[in-house]
Amino acid sequence: MKIVETPIQVRYQETDMMGVVYHANYLIWFEIGRTAFIEGLGFSYAEIEKQGVVSPVIDAQVSFKKPVRYGDDVQVRTWVESYDGLRVSYGYEVVHHDGSIAVTGVTKHVVVKSGSFRPVSIRKSFPEWHEAYLSALETTS
Repeated sequence: MKIVETPIQVRYQETDMMGVVYHANYLIWFEIGRTAFIEGLGFSYAEIEKQGVVSPVIDAQVSFKKPVRYGDDVQVRTWVESYDGLRVSYGYEVVHHDGSIAVTGVTKHVVVKSGSFRPVSIRKSFPEWHEAYLSALETTS
């Protein structure tokens, strides 16, 4: 499967009083990774939105393994966990420079029309995007 790695340098404002990254920030990092993944497939999420669709999160899961602190440099690894033509789940790992996994997660998305939030079939409406997802599930990066 295709995996995209996105560097993150932890900023002071992302930490809590314990000096570790505040848990909600990992969802922001997942979004950064997801956007980089889509760009790695050759698409621009901003251009996709100009076509009248958005891709909201319908489920999110995060598991915390090891703390990340201010000043750490980590990578967000992102891949397509599953895809059925309508729904796509992205997998994530936040990894320290030594290779240890700090956080894992999955977000599930659908593509919907911006105005009505009615689901849109990626397979039917965006065949190139559909093929890119299928390819990303099969290839190694």
